[in-house]
Amino acid sequence: MQLSERLSYPISMAELERRWAAVRKAMDEAGIDVLVMQNNNDHMGGYVKYFTDLPATNGYPVTVIFPRDDDMTLIGQGPFDKRQDLPHAGDGVRRGVKTWLTTPSYASAHYTAVYDAKLADTTLQKYGKATVGFVGTYQMSVAVADHLRQNSLKDAKIVDGSDLVDQIKVIKSPEEIAAVTATAKVQDGAMKAAFATIKPGMRDTEVAAIAQEYSQRHGSENGIYLCASAPLGAPAQLAQRHYQNRTLKEGDYFVLLVEDSGPGGFYTELGRTCVLGKVPEQMKDEFQFTLQARRFTLDRLTPGASCSQVWAEYNDFMKKNGRPQESRLYCHGQGYDLVERPLVRHDEPMQIKKNMNIVVHPTYVHNGMMSWVCDNYMIEDNGPGPRLHAFPEEIVEIR
Repeated sequence: MQLSERLSYPISMAELERRWAAVRKAMDEAGIDVLVMQNNNDHMGGYVKYFTDLPATNGYPVTVIFPRDDDMTLIGQGPFDKRQDLPHAGDGVRRGVKTWLTTPSYASAHYTAVYDAKLADTTLQKYGKATVGFVGTYQMSVAVADHLRQNSLKDAKIVDGSDLVDQIKVIKSPEEIAAVTATAKVQDGAMKAAFATIKPGMRDTEVAAIAQEYSQRHGSENGIYLCASAPLGAPAQLAQRHYQNRTLKEGDYFVLLVEDSGPGGFYTELGRTCVLGKVPEQMKDEFQFTLQARRFTLDRLTPGASCSQVWAEYNDFMKKNGRPQESRLYCHGQGYDLVERPLVRHDEPMQIKKNMNIVVHPTYVHNGMMSWVCDNYMIEDNGPGPRLHAFPEEIVEIR
C-alpha cells in the first residue's frame, strides 16, 4: 500500500515492523497477551506515535489495543459507529491496524467519558481472562481505565506494561537516530533565525514566533518555544507563551529554548542566551562554568551508569562550587516525547544505555542572572558522542 502524500515524514514500514516484533517478543517473555494505551497530545504522547506513527493531538484521545498475536485496534476522534477493517499494510495512513473505530468524545463533555472505552470493549472481550498491560496510565483517562476494569476486563489480570515498552522505545534504531539528528539541525536554524531578528521593541513572544515559523517550515509538527528577557543583573525564568508579553530593551539578555519535534516527529532541544548589547565578562565567565557543569555530567553518562548516582554527583559538584543544586530535571532522554526516560535524577531506576538520545541542560541562577546551556547527544559505546546541535556554544552578542 502506497503511503498518502498528506503524511509528513512517515517512518518506514520496516521500522514499524521492528518495533512491533521487539515489543511482542517482550510481551511473550512477560506473559502479557495484549497492551492498552491512550494518549491525547503529541508533546507527551509518544506511546501512540511509537506504535502507529500517528500523533495524538489537541486533547483528542487516541486509544491503541496491541495484541501479542494480531494487528492493532485503533480508536480515535470521528463520527459515531464508524468501523473500518484494514489489511496489515494499511490504507495509506494507518499501518498494522486491523480495525479502526471512531467516536465523537470530548474531555469537556463529561457524559462522553466512556465512549472510547465502550468501543475498546468490542476488541477486549476476547481478553476477558487474559493478562493485560496498561501502558502510560498517567495519561490514560480514569474513566476509560475504570470502565474496562468493570466490564470487558473485569476478570483479567491487569499489569503495568509501561516499563516493558520503555525499555525498547528509549533505544534508538539507525532510522530513528537519523530523524533525531534532523531535528537538531532544524533547531540550529530556528535559533539562528530568532537571534538574527531580535531587537529592542519586540516582545518575547514575537522572537519565539520566529523560531516556531522556521521550525514549521522545515518539518516540525509540534513543540514548545520557551523564552524570557530581563535586564542584566536580574534573573530570567523560561516561560510559556502566556508569560511572554515583556518588551525587550537595549542591554537586556534573552534566553530561548527551542524544544520541538522535527521531520519524523522526534524531539531534541536547543537552549541559548543572547544579549542586546555587550556581554559582560562576568556573564561569559559564568557560562564557562556552566559548560564545565555539563561536561561533568557528560563524562558520567556511560552505558550502565546509574541515573541516581549521576544526579547525586552533579549536585555535589554544584554545591562544592557554590552554585544552586538541581531540584527538578536537568538531564533526560528524548524521543517521541519532550521528556522521555531515563530521567537523570534520584528516582529513576533505568540505567544509561547505548543509542539513547539524551539532552543535558544545566540551568541555574547565580549572582542575579540565569546561566544555562542545552544540547542533545547520542550515547555511544563509551559515552556521549559528538554534540548533535551545531549552534555555537556561546552567549550571542546582538549589536
